[in-house]
Amino acid sequence: MAASTSIVPVAVTAAVAPVLSTNGDFSDLREIKKQLLLIAGLTRERGLLHSSKWSAELAFSLPALPLAELQPPPPITESGEKKKDDETVDSLGPLEKGQVKNEALRELRVELSKKHQARELDGFGLYLYGVVLRKLDLVKEAIDVFVEATHVLPLHWGAWLELCNLITDKEMLKFLSLPDTWMKEFFLAHIYTELQLIEEALQKYQNLIDVGFSKSSYIVSQIAVAYHNIRDIDKALSIFNELRKQDPYRIENMDTFSNLLYVRSMKSELSYLAHNLCEIDKYRVETCCVIGNYYSLRSQHEKAALYFQRALKLNPRYLGAWTLMGHEYMEMKNTSAAIQAYRHAIEVNKRDYRAWYGLGQTYEILKMPFYCLYYYRRAHQLRPNDSRMLVALGECYEKLNQLVEAKKCYWRAYAVGDVEKMALVKLAKLHEQLTESEQAAQCYIKYIQDIYSCGEIVEHLEESTAFRYLAQYYFKCKLWDEASTCAQKCCAFNDTREEGKALLRQILQLRNQGETSTTEVPAPFFLPASLSANNTPTRRVSPLNLSSVTP
Repeated sequence: MAASTSIVPVAVTAAVAPVLSTNGDFSDLREIKKQLLLIAGLTRERGLLHSSKWSAELAFSLPALPLAELQPPPPITESGEKKKDDETVDSLGPLEKGQVKNEALRELRVELSKKHQARELDGFGLYLYGVVLRKLDLVKEAIDVFVEATHVLPLHWGAWLELCNLITDKEMLKFLSLPDTWMKEFFLAHIYTELQLIEEALQKYQNLIDVGFSKSSYIVSQIAVAYHNIRDIDKALSIFNELRKQDPYRIENMDTFSNLLYVRSMKSELSYLAHNLCEIDKYRVETCCVIGNYYSLRSQHEKAALYFQRALKLNPRYLGAWTLMGHEYMEMKNTSAAIQAYRHAIEVNKRDYRAWYGLGQTYEILKMPFYCLYYYRRAHQLRPNDSRMLVALGECYEKLNQLVEAKKCYWRAYAVGDVEKMALVKLAKLHEQLTESEQAAQCYIKYIQDIYSCGEIVEHLEESTAFRYLAQYYFKCKLWDEASTCAQKCCAFNDTREEGKALLRQILQLRNQGETSTTEVPAPFFLPASLSANNTPTRRVSPLNLSSVTP
């Protein structure tokens, strides 16, 4: 269950129900705060701790109410389940909790179905019924019931979250008949983030900030997650660091923060975060994932996998832990365990492109290109503008000798913004293989211009390959100046130094014999003068004409 540890079937009284109804705007923030505080208490009574915390945190971001207008707090009771979990978590097997089947689900479904038909279920009852249907893989029925739950009790965030997990694309979202309530705006912002519709999500969150939720740490963290999803690492890190200053005891989304620190190899910052979260609550799934990332960055993959397993003991439906554990098994060359972990991640959330991509990588290692092609396609459908998915697809098509499709993928990867600066090189090598020398040369020119114009001093492994090919290409075209420039560049790399020197000697010999440079080669294939002058091309050349193969 996405939002609970245990459910107490307490009905919403008739006196409380009208207070929980919501309108569609944000005109009365005082009333919204009262509603949030009330639903926080009701969800806490029922063990829906995630929903309770979400509501309370959102209420806290709004202006304070006079004490006379606040409801008296419910009596505090000792949480026996929390204590039990803390004491027994280390004694459970790695995936034992996730493999347990609930034999009572079918019986529960029959009982709840009868109550549903008799209209005896309140908003919480409908939520419970939806969870049962979801666990029985009755997705369509579960969606209908969760939509009904949002109409009956729109303030219950757990129902919205469960609904979000079942929506796979924007078209599916369009056909939902959702209530006209201000809660719908939070739901849409969340689902847009999940569906990788980041511009729409950021606009929704900005609108929520503008209407009065500017102090909401939840919204700030979701904005950071959105930037993480589009791989704007600097922006996401900046927002998370600011959030940590504002709310140093916040644990939610800190696993995403640790992913960013991991990508940037920020060991000391990741170490500090792990120690800090351990002091706050070491038995939280986010804490376990942060520690796992820390050990993974130190290449202690067995320890990392252990902490991801611990996270899954605490919450078997925690998506990030399954995916990260799959990555660790890949590092340990345990492909069968990696496949199992990635499949679990997909069971939890079919929109997790990382799990589909991980499965593709696993089957690539197993030299099963048809399988990895299927999984890379699924990852690409979820992240159509992610160059990594497109390059992976291109490599698969190459192995299957579907070279036209491979060309499409590499060119599209370049067009959407090649993260790893490898798409053009792979496309150039493909043209080489097909003896399409002019197209190969143009790809190498674009590649060189891109890596020199980015302003970063980074070693690109294929730079020498590009200069060697261009030197030979210009030499065949009798363009001695351009060939000489590229040959001189080859001399700067260990693997092409001797070839570069040999070519320079040949060019000098031909020039001494009176061979003149040709003028019949089309202009786009000349090496830009700025490259030979100061190694910094001033502009990008026009896109390669691959109209016959470009999607």
